[in-house]
Amino acid sequence: MIITKKSLPRRTVLRGIGTSVALPLLDAMVPAMTAEAKTAAAPVRRLGYVYIPMGANLQQWTPPGDGERLAELSPILNSLEPFKEGLTVITNLENKNAYSAGNHATANSGFLSAAKAKMTEGADYELATTVDQIAAQRIGRETALPSLELSMDLQTNVGDCDNGFACVYQNNLSWSSPTTPLPPTPHPRVAFERLFGDGGSPSERRAELRVDRGILDWVRDDIARVRSKLGSSDKRTLNGYLDAVREVERRIQQAESRAEEVPLPDLDRPIGVPEKYADHARMMFDLQVLAMQGDITRVMTFQLARETSNRAYPEIGVPDPHHPTSHHANDPQKLEKLAKINAFHVSLFGYYLDRLASTADGNGTLLDHSVLLCGSGMGNPDIHDHLNLPIIVGGGGGGGLTGGRHIRYKEPVPLANLHITLLDKVGVHLDKFGDSTGRIEELVL
Repeated sequence: MIITKKSLPRRTVLRGIGTSVALPLLDAMVPAMTAEAKTAAAPVRRLGYVYIPMGANLQQWTPPGDGERLAELSPILNSLEPFKEGLTVITNLENKNAYSAGNHATANSGFLSAAKAKMTEGADYELATTVDQIAAQRIGRETALPSLELSMDLQTNVGDCDNGFACVYQNNLSWSSPTTPLPPTPHPRVAFERLFGDGGSPSERRAELRVDRGILDWVRDDIARVRSKLGSSDKRTLNGYLDAVREVERRIQQAESRAEEVPLPDLDRPIGVPEKYADHARMMFDLQVLAMQGDITRVMTFQLARETSNRAYPEIGVPDPHHPTSHHANDPQKLEKLAKINAFHVSLFGYYLDRLASTADGNGTLLDHSVLLCGSGMGNPDIHDHLNLPIIVGGGGGGGLTGGRHIRYKEPVPLANLHITLLDKVGVHLDKFGDSTGRIEELVL
């Protein structure tokens, strides 16, 4: 760690035994004697993707009205009311390259690739580099992790998962090349160690942490030295960040300590995670917030559940498994249950927005400086189509995005058009991606 009287380096990292703690953006990191020194530290832009499986009850997802102004939210999106002015809902996006015999596999694999998956049950799978990894190759160069891939379910299935398509397609959202999927982790401990671990094996780090110590105990002296260089505002920012790290670690330890006491509700659920699905999801979102705040990574993907998931949600009054429920055949009861599942997943995205909006970042918040896409690669799950995808765009994009809008297209528009538009918002320009035909002009400022 290097501290000068002029400024604190943006890449300042506190290191201890098996520990590496990056710091949040502080005013002290602004170079001394520059024009920027008179204002808050300049933030960076982040890009996040949240995947909802098996489409939606589109009648209850789609906001009322003819488009343009997002005057009223739909029943499924109602929990996002506090953030409505920063959201854009887009109706009638399509992913044509997802149409094939393997509709669940291709819904998932096509969401960020806009590409056709090679039909195979073996290891000779092939897709395309996904949009998040294109971003990571550019804006991930300056961070400890180019990207972070998270999920909620164990990805243990192999072989054929969907009519001749290998399970790899619905297990992985992110691909760093056409033949290299990036498996997401559902384990908060593994994700936490990726963010804050440094050296040693995972078992060695866990052994150290079991000695009644938290990760910050190993960098206590460095923390004290940094604090002595900071003004009151930066001290508050640093303290809030460190408190959040401690709290997430405490919740991870608490879940792990109860692992043997809690029965597994389904085979997809990892061991050592919180008993309740929502608590697990919130913990994974909190880890993403810490990753953004410490500038550990600027690109994230998160799968709220895998395609064909049979997870039930009794806590919201849906004891039936998700996948069979999604095949509703226009049964009003199944449609209502599907809407409840959709609304539950959207409310968790709302938690993410709230955490980002309440976390300071330079002259704004993390939400102000992020570009977020939440949605599904399937439209109507009953017929496995990839038309009229449920899509929400959030975040301020560092001033490059405005919300409070409903973009409703009369004719289908490629999902890939949205991908290259959002890449522009984080400074990555592509002329073409997948089957794109242009940009979402309503989002071009």
